[in-house]
Amino acid sequence: MSREVLLTRIEHFSAAHRLFVKDFSDEKNFKIFNKCSWKNGHGHNYKVEVRVKGKIDETTGMVMDIAILKKEIQSIIEMVDHKFLDKDVEYFADRPSTVENLCVFFWEMLEGRLPESVKMNKS
Repeated sequence: MSREVLLTRIEHFSAAHRLFVKDFSDEKNFKIFNKCSWKNGHGHNYKVEVRVKGKIDETTGMVMDIAILKKEIQSIIEMVDHKFLDKDVEYFADRPSTVENLCVFFWEMLEGRLPESVKMNKS
């Protein structure tokens, strides 16, 4: 009997960003995003948790090779680490670089890169 388990990989990166909506005035952006809308931006140290779900392979004892998961996450982190998200990452050229949109970015970049036997967990 193969059991289904959750496997989580945690990675970190640092990046700068500015929360703002291009169509809003500086005053309206400040009212919504406060100091996070400063023109020169600000930085964060981010923690990324990627959780996948799948059945344990009875032969290997793994849901998936954790080294593959790490490699795929790291390839995405290379796109954002020590970058100014709004200026250096095309994905954020037309959307605010909120944590929510960062999650969607990682999700979309990971889709299709992982084995079909695992699914990313939305929690």
